[in-house]
Amino acid sequence: MKPRNRSTLLIKGATVMLPSGPAETDVACHEGRIVAIGESLSAETEIDARGLHLLPGVVDSQVHFREPGMTHKETLEAGTRGAVLGGVTSVFEMPNTQPLTLRQEDLQAKIAIAEQDAWCNYAFYIGGAAANAEQLPRLERLPGCCGVKIFMGSSFGDLLADSDNVLRSILRHGQRRVAIHAEDEARLRARRHIAEDAAHPRAHPLWRDEDSGLLATRRIVSLANETGRPLHLLHISTAEEMAFLQHHKSRVSVEVLPQHLTLTAPQCYERLGTLAQMNPPIRDSRHQQALWKAVTNGIVDVIGSDHAPHTRDEKQRPYPDSPSGMTGTQTLLPLMLNHVNEGKLTLTRLVDLVCAGPARLFGMAGKGRISVGYDADLTLVDLKKRQAVDDRKLASPSGWSAFDGMMLQGWPSATIVGGRIVMAEEEVIGSPAGQAIQFL
Repeated sequence: MKPRNRSTLLIKGATVMLPSGPAETDVACHEGRIVAIGESLSAETEIDARGLHLLPGVVDSQVHFREPGMTHKETLEAGTRGAVLGGVTSVFEMPNTQPLTLRQEDLQAKIAIAEQDAWCNYAFYIGGAAANAEQLPRLERLPGCCGVKIFMGSSFGDLLADSDNVLRSILRHGQRRVAIHAEDEARLRARRHIAEDAAHPRAHPLWRDEDSGLLATRRIVSLANETGRPLHLLHISTAEEMAFLQHHKSRVSVEVLPQHLTLTAPQCYERLGTLAQMNPPIRDSRHQQALWKAVTNGIVDVIGSDHAPHTRDEKQRPYPDSPSGMTGTQTLLPLMLNHVNEGKLTLTRLVDLVCAGPARLFGMAGKGRISVGYDADLTLVDLKKRQAVDDRKLASPSGWSAFDGMMLQGWPSATIVGGRIVMAEEEVIGSPAGQAIQFL
């Protein structure tokens, strides 16, 4: 039994983002949990954190780590290493791997890899499809599962769920909040000629226009109201969707991405070409301003990265045959800390968006706040540090970022997972020891 005044790890003198507000104090951790705040303690390992801010462990609730099946683009080891380098302590990984994550065996295969390779905590989505709808009440409650993900557009094979009958069946089977990629597949197919005729990614937001998102969002919210199922709308990108969703917040939570909050069309496509191509698209400043307004007024609940890497060679295919997606988990927090320094949101609001919000919405046990008894998942940040994003420092085998060379102020100094320091001063420490996230 440990002495009352002894702990494994002590973070001293940080400005700690407590539920009651920021306070300069000490936080002690022992056996993977926070055991004391603000008491006179000693520890085996102490961090002098004066001048730094201590956040609850950051949660990236949308990543595509590509394993199994596409490990030339990304792996669970590299993806989670990039996460902890970026200050992220927990990730929710998506089901569009090869094979697709549709069955218990698929989920268990991913967990088996993560148990050996994951640097941070992890959970995996089960894909919602016609093929497994009746099994979803059991599948969504399996250990290591964060819920069900539906692709209404931009997917393939059994993962594409674009008919009302299939969507209704998925929503009726289960109870947990369902994550949605809402783009109207029929409209995307009908308008693909716009992209083909343009043969340049500047046409991406014209092809996948505002109505492509709004039509799908209206449909799925209507079906959720009919079935009584809570939804999590991923990567909302349009002013029109935000105007609609503000009237449906009792059942619907909303995610936005740093990409949509930071980059604007058409400039990003002229500068980056297909490296700026993602789904839904990066749009013009009118939409970006609406997203920031939604962050300010509380329509937005969560910020995730939608980390979805492809190799440079794949991205250099002629548009629109080039794949959509970019790296993001390693730059999620620095980008948002830079926005904090620019005055676009407060650090308290950011903590709710990337720490407390995901934990609250998805019922993550012991995560999302700095409180005695909670898991010792913590992110230490330096709001004054100025540094440029550098492709050479990315963990992902894809090796590139749309933000390469961008000067940002605000970077993670240390990442603590289960009371263990796994990253300090841009270096990973020890060996992978992430755990499957538990849900209430």
